[in-house]
Amino acid sequence: MTEPHSSLRGAVDLGALGQPAPAPAAGGGAGPTGAGGAAAGGAAAGGDPFASPVVVIGDDASFNQLVQRSVSVPALAVLWSSQSPQSRAALDVVVPAAERLQGRVQVVSIDLATNPGILQALRPPQMPITIGLLQGQAIPLFPDVPSAEDLDRVLAEFLQLAVKQGVTGRVEVGDLGAEPVEEELSPLHAEAYDAVERGDLAAAAAAFEQALTQNPSDEDARLGLAQVSLMARTQGVDLQQAREAAAADPTDVDAAIMVADLDVLGGHVEDAFARLVDVVRATQEDERERAKAHLLDLFEVVGAQDERVRRGRTALMSALF
Repeated sequence: MTEPHSSLRGAVDLGALGQPAPAPAAGGGAGPTGAGGAAAGGAAAGGDPFASPVVVIGDDASFNQLVQRSVSVPALAVLWSSQSPQSRAALDVVVPAAERLQGRVQVVSIDLATNPGILQALRPPQMPITIGLLQGQAIPLFPDVPSAEDLDRVLAEFLQLAVKQGVTGRVEVGDLGAEPVEEELSPLHAEAYDAVERGDLAAAAAAFEQALTQNPSDEDARLGLAQVSLMARTQGVDLQQAREAAAADPTDVDAAIMVADLDVLGGHVEDAFARLVDVVRATQEDERERAKAHLLDLFEVVGAQDERVRRGRTALMSALF
């Protein structure tokens, strides 16, 4: 599998997609009939992914509507073909991952064999392929059938991008006929995201700090502040020069910290963690403590529930003891 696009850039604007021609009669596509349909039940236990409450069926007639819905709820469009049954395996991986997110993301299943309008509009380079739908744009995420680890990593980044853009609605998992419910941002969180959008990182940090003052258990504000601080630290830094400085002296803690920050910002989280673990092994006393403390800070940026953080903590413990 090729590496997911870590920056989530390269979005395809779907605003001018137009209304595709109606789909031909469905054949071999399986699943609920009718656009946007879904059936009760879950797929996490290995059942039919079409029976999951997070899944809707996309077709030529409904695709524009589903794209527009992405202004309130992030969506994953899984493009597959009933003419290539093995391509349906992507749903078997994507749907359980979406179910674990408890309504934070909608899955749109699209059988390209029965929807030539979508096929013509998107022209996917291969099948299966999964794209993100956010704010009316299509964002390439990953081809083929992803591993669970790769999928969780990309979904975490995709949802971070959604939050930054104010797309925080949820699918009502228990009520399949309901429209997505928009989850209102607190005023301070909205202020922080607006500041990030206009490039005012100091204002964004101040808003998150104020939110934490009001509610010290505000996990979203804590994570947001850590991410904004990372963006501020790396602003204007030349990646190539930073890498050359770190390569010149593997015990240079400042150089290693800067490259690790840039790697996390670029999505190369495991590389960042491994670099700082190596520095912890190679240094002593104050320098070692600084490298360790910064690595712990980066664990906070990525999030305690991330599997890479759990592995990173294990590697750090091994390096320390």
